[in-house]
Amino acid sequence: MDTPGERRTQGERDAITIEIGYALCSAAFAAAVLFGAVAGPAYLFGPPPGVRSLLVGSGTVLAVAVFLARVVSVLVRFDRGNRPGRPGRANPDS
Repeated sequence: MDTPGERRTQGERDAITIEIGYALCSAAFAAAVLFGAVAGPAYLFGPPPGVRSLLVGSGTVLAVAVFLARVVSVLVRFDRGNRPGRPGRANPDS
């Protein structure tokens, strides 16, 4: 929305909904892969309890960080892509 009070069209609302869903699903997948890569050895090889808790804790923190970074990056990129071109300039995509 460029000006206050301007309403979005149904197509714009649908695009936002789909983009949010994509951001959440791709972020969950990336976080799960990272958690599995970091914490997986703790479950597969049975290290001592201190090492296991370190791996699981590190995997959790990294997974949350990747999840948040992925969601933010996808939604910011989507928002920038919807900005109209500068007035008086031809749109290179047209």
